[in-house]
Amino acid sequence: MKLATVRTDDGTRAARLTSGGYVLLDAPDVGALLAREDWPDEAAAAGGEPRPADAADLAPVVPRPGKVLCVGLNYRPHILEMGRDLPEYPTLFAKFAEALIGARDDIRLAPESSAVDWEAELTVVIGRTVRRASEEEASQAIAGFTIMNDITMRDWQFRTREWLQGKTFEGTTPLGPVLVTPDELPGGVRPALPLTCRVDGAVMQKAETSDLVFDPVDLVRYASTVLTLRPGDVIATGTPGGVGHARKPPRYLSDGMTVVTEIGGIGRLENTARTS
Repeated sequence: MKLATVRTDDGTRAARLTSGGYVLLDAPDVGALLAREDWPDEAAAAGGEPRPADAADLAPVVPRPGKVLCVGLNYRPHILEMGRDLPEYPTLFAKFAEALIGARDDIRLAPESSAVDWEAELTVVIGRTVRRASEEEASQAIAGFTIMNDITMRDWQFRTREWLQGKTFEGTTPLGPVLVTPDELPGGVRPALPLTCRVDGAVMQKAETSDLVFDPVDLVRYASTVLTLRPGDVIATGTPGGVGHARKPPRYLSDGMTVVTEIGGIGRLENTARTS
């Protein structure tokens, strides 16, 4: 299945994407849907007149996740090309829900930052409560996958050793367009998918999600050791090489630039950077 959160005149609604468009479901958003134990059956059985997919106003696929966990450097080729050793443990940091925007929303450029960067990421969506998960439990806890672009204010990120302040500026981080269940993806809960990020049409990032050092199951196991993961929580699995900050000279987003983030089998985010 492919699930989305669609904005309507009466608020947001969870929806299932079909060949004819989005069919609205009896839940205010995908996060609320996943909190129901029978969500796969409920989402699959729901009927109704589809709304055209191209005209849908997409909210973040999970508008207010309880947790937005992110992973630092996690793509094997990029780590090796930078001359670093592969990490023993994942590097975790967080965002807050206020940072999230929809698949076609504008990226809000903060006037306080002059170094706004892109980071395309495969993202896990949790569908079952787990703590200290085994490999099997971690696999079963993955409701599906979506896309995030972890837009980062680099000048704020590197003000201190802690990254949070540069990672969670409000209205910056697209999440969507849909959640795709593992049965629809090659590799299932360890999907092998092409990932690209284009800025104003130029390819900046290109990778295969199979190159992750810590795959989605590893990350669910690790994060659930620290705290309980609940339905609707998301884990962004890290970004490959090609970010603007690492270029010589560095390149950053400015007003009117378009960022297109795509992962095969999941979909496409297309967001324009705006100063207001």
